[in-house]
Amino acid sequence: MAMLNKLHRIVEAVNQAPEFDTALRAMVTRVKAALETDVCSIYIADYQSEEFVLAASDGLKMTAGERITLKFGEGLISLAAQREEPLNFADATQHPSFKFIAEVEEENFNAMLVAPIIHQRRVLGVLAVQQMHVRAFSGEEESFVVTLAAQLASVIAHAEAKGLLAGHSAPWLRSLHAIPGSPGVAIGPAFIGKPAARLSAVVPRKTDKPWHHIRLFRKAVMQTRRELKQLAHQVADYVAEDTLAIFDVYQGMLDAASLGNAVEARIREGWMAQTAVKLTVEDYVAQFEDLDDPYLQERAVDVRDLGQRILAHLQKRVHDNKIVPDDCILVAEEVTASMLAGIPRHKLQGIVSLRGSANSHAAIMARSMGVPAVLGIEDVPLQYLEDQFLIVDGYSGELFVNPFEQVLEEYRQLQVEEEELAQIVAQHRDLPAQTKDGEAISLQMNAGLNIEHGKEHNGYVDGIGLYRTEIPFMMKDRFPTETEQRELYAQVLASFPNQSVVMRTLDVGGDKPLPYFPLHEDNPFLGWRGIRLTLDHPEIFLVQARAMLAANIDHGNLKVLLPMISSLEEVDEASRLLNQAYFEVRNELVQQQPGKTLQRPQLGVMIEVPGILYQMDMIAPRVDFFSVGTNDLTQYLLAVDRNNPRVAKLYDPYHPAVLRALMHIIETSNRLDKPVSVCGEFAGDPGGAMLLVAMGYRNLSMSSHNLDKVKWIIRHVHTSTLQVLLTQALKARHPSQVRRVVNNKLESLGLGGFVRAGK
Repeated sequence: MAMLNKLHRIVEAVNQAPEFDTALRAMVTRVKAALETDVCSIYIADYQSEEFVLAASDGLKMTAGERITLKFGEGLISLAAQREEPLNFADATQHPSFKFIAEVEEENFNAMLVAPIIHQRRVLGVLAVQQMHVRAFSGEEESFVVTLAAQLASVIAHAEAKGLLAGHSAPWLRSLHAIPGSPGVAIGPAFIGKPAARLSAVVPRKTDKPWHHIRLFRKAVMQTRRELKQLAHQVADYVAEDTLAIFDVYQGMLDAASLGNAVEARIREGWMAQTAVKLTVEDYVAQFEDLDDPYLQERAVDVRDLGQRILAHLQKRVHDNKIVPDDCILVAEEVTASMLAGIPRHKLQGIVSLRGSANSHAAIMARSMGVPAVLGIEDVPLQYLEDQFLIVDGYSGELFVNPFEQVLEEYRQLQVEEEELAQIVAQHRDLPAQTKDGEAISLQMNAGLNIEHGKEHNGYVDGIGLYRTEIPFMMKDRFPTETEQRELYAQVLASFPNQSVVMRTLDVGGDKPLPYFPLHEDNPFLGWRGIRLTLDHPEIFLVQARAMLAANIDHGNLKVLLPMISSLEEVDEASRLLNQAYFEVRNELVQQQPGKTLQRPQLGVMIEVPGILYQMDMIAPRVDFFSVGTNDLTQYLLAVDRNNPRVAKLYDPYHPAVLRALMHIIETSNRLDKPVSVCGEFAGDPGGAMLLVAMGYRNLSMSSHNLDKVKWIIRHVHTSTLQVLLTQALKARHPSQVRRVVNNKLESLGLGGFVRAGK
């Protein structure tokens, strides 16, 4: 218990240290005292120079300004790092790997205990304790050092970033690692973006004049609507048309049926308008953040952004009109779509969001605008990036802070090459998607927003391969009516005349509950979701099916897709309900309108539950097509929740098991003569698209921002070349080997600029 208390005090002291150096000094001093030993030192791994650098020591001589290092492979420090386990030597000087460092005056020390400090499988450094007397450290002491190293691994990883930003000059602390949000290279000064008002700062207060506060709230909503329209107008010239629908969703959330009624109900309970906005929005935010679907989870950002904009008008705060510097990089705690729209495009080089993911509306907009972005930098205070000069690598996710001149010059050259490649790709977007030997590939678009502006894509894509119908359900405080759904679906179908639109039936459940239909499950990904939920509630399924069929009366381009199918029984039951809806719509609407006809839409099932791979023969006679959802298929095959940071690295569509499953699906579909498409993220990945085409897939659906580059790649490959690539990829034993094979092929074809910075 005493050792445990000492451990807690050491971790607490390091966590509270304001700078990297201070944290390291606190660590070595306290470890030395806790173990009553003569020396405690920390060596940090510098992978750029391939050295271990003595960063802090209590007991060894360290001269200011002198850099003391051990080359990788030298000494017992390297041995512990290489073996990734603690080493305990009664007399280290007698070990053949021992290396004496004269500058630190360690000749008097014999006993030595070294433990590697590992964070996410990467050795960050080594913790070493030494003693004059020849003796083996006890099992309890060894356990203490190992436990401490494990506890401090993430602390040191985060302290590295803090030390870098506080001005630490060590060359191994020059870049931060983030999530790639939008590809490209950006160089420029940081411009800090902050909301005009914060929900967290509101102190809850009551009122005895609810109608006065309802009027204040309605006025603030009206002002927010005008503000959003102005922002949408500002970006209309350079944001893809379908991406502008983000602002339609924002407007929809302001409707009475979404936020409005809920806020006014709180005001009637006696809360002031500001408090009612805070309580309501925070409830919605919590509901969205609890979802496991990464796309819908990111809607929490939008709700919070809207709430803070309404709050700013309630507080009569004018949004900060700071002068935006030229060629800047927008940096914020959480970049939102509206914040992004407020920056003049000609001044914006890149985006850094400390929180968020590649599914955020800011990331979607960034990709649509062609602005490089990185997101999700852990434990870096916003103020540390203020007044800094940055390089954003949207491919690798690296963020360089005040980079060395040689790094800056290298990225400037890469930026020039990026621009050249983008111009070439844009000039060829209207050409057909076919390989060099004439094999045609159908490229379609995934959509999860309203598509009032989708006509811009006509001529460049072959329709919608996946339309997520969850959004209107998520944006309301009740189930949308049949009329509301029909009007929305009709807009989508009208946007793509003479092209197919694949609409997925409602895919909500345990992992993404509706705000008004809460579900609590211990294991939501394996629970009540998708088709399982809607078949248990035929009244929900039938209303949606009727709305889809009625919307299709004047268009005839609808296809219906069933999610989360795991059995033949589910397909049969869904087909029965669709037939019922068909006859109801025909009898109620079509027969009363001369000249109107109602087509039976094609029916497809999503292949995302691994068990369905072995039932395709039985299901095929009952459906018209298959659609592979690589996101969930990968997740279920590998038993990995990709939203869990502890195991997210294990989620990899390049995993050999996933590739073999995809091969099984296309081979079975071809044998059954049944059309199959891929609508997961893998289809929009440059390497993934090549592998899928090599396997024989001829229908790929992806986010709109990936269409041009995938088309360019397809037009520059030959199917025989792809067969060689596929053979090599299927022989690989590890995802990293597959990636290396794919990236090498892209490089050899002169297409490396699609997976890394440069041309």
